[in-house]
Amino acid sequence: MMKKQNITILGATGSIGQSTLDILRRHLDRFSVFALTAYSQVQKLADLCVQFSPKYAVIDGENNAEKLSLLLKSKACETQVLCSENALSFVATHPETDLVMAAIVGAAGFVSAFAAAECGKKILLANKETLVMGGELFMRAANTHHAAVLPVDSEHNAVFQTLPESVRCDMANGIFSGSLNEQIASILITASGGSFWQTPLDEFDKITPQMAVKHPKWSMGRKISVDSSTMMNKGLEVIEACRLFGLPAEKIEVAIHPQSIIHGMTRYTDGSILAQLGTPDMRIPIAHCLGLPERIVSGVAALDFFALDKLTFHRPDLQRFPCLRLAFDALKIGGVMPCILNAANEIAVAAFLDHQIRFTQIAQVIEKTMENVPNTVTDNVADLLQIDNNARIVADEMIQQFQAA
Repeated sequence: MMKKQNITILGATGSIGQSTLDILRRHLDRFSVFALTAYSQVQKLADLCVQFSPKYAVIDGENNAEKLSLLLKSKACETQVLCSENALSFVATHPETDLVMAAIVGAAGFVSAFAAAECGKKILLANKETLVMGGELFMRAANTHHAAVLPVDSEHNAVFQTLPESVRCDMANGIFSGSLNEQIASILITASGGSFWQTPLDEFDKITPQMAVKHPKWSMGRKISVDSSTMMNKGLEVIEACRLFGLPAEKIEVAIHPQSIIHGMTRYTDGSILAQLGTPDMRIPIAHCLGLPERIVSGVAALDFFALDKLTFHRPDLQRFPCLRLAFDALKIGGVMPCILNAANEIAVAAFLDHQIRFTQIAQVIEKTMENVPNTVTDNVADLLQIDNNARIVADEMIQQFQAA
């Protein structure tokens, strides 16, 4: 019989975590849940612990941890509750953890994902900010310690599925050499365009948080839904693709594909193009990563080609989507500028959701922050985190200036 794999899910109560657990329910003979983590959703995490009986549950804050412990005790659940500063890294690097689903949103997920890479774990990476903040550091650690980094983002997973078998095997075994440049002319990642890709520009100042979080295709959290609306999500994915596949920025293409059926394509130097198609459901890339080298049931309904009307593709308008332009700019500038970009975006989006700035001011806050935080190069995680913090302080200052104007 196949030995069960122990999985730690960082960000278990979010949409990726929930989709992952949905797949695990279908394959209890293959996987055991070792640890589940959440930021503040005590009741939701408690319910999951009762269902899956993990050895550890991690939550932020002593008050939340006490509430969670009491809930679990009342249900006779023996899961041990942790809330220390290094608890996420502890469960991600634990010897009993075989797989790590890195699904914590934003920069908050970097440290635990990096720790898992340094321990040579198999990482199912859904946290794109890890590769944006410190992609070179992260991939260097992964390659040094033979950590397998498998992309869960639908676009990167689609590209991954269209790569040569030898490359996929190497990546799945943590020995990726980054030797794709000779074979690949470019890769193309698609974008739905969010909710506003056809909205007149003169109406952008009227976009509210309630409007921006309603994604037309995907069921996602508030922050990532706003990122989709500004296309910063796609900008972050461009940076992620460069780090993950070892390709230069000029080999990354972006196309708006409103139907969200083709998720990624690879153009080869012989003129061939391979594409991955599927119903827009995150359980497909998650199941692909969990099952490697096999295919396992995801629970997603089969794509009905005969029900499709058409598949269309459009070049992104960088005037409409300045955040995408800023992401390419950050790549070209290099150094820690992608980290600065990501930090400023997180602060700006939070301010927009809190009605402090307008939708159009998100990109303005990011650009001003990029102009006012010194760029440098670092090989040190502590320095990188300090730069991230500095960028957040400057972004806050930019927001205050906009509010005072």
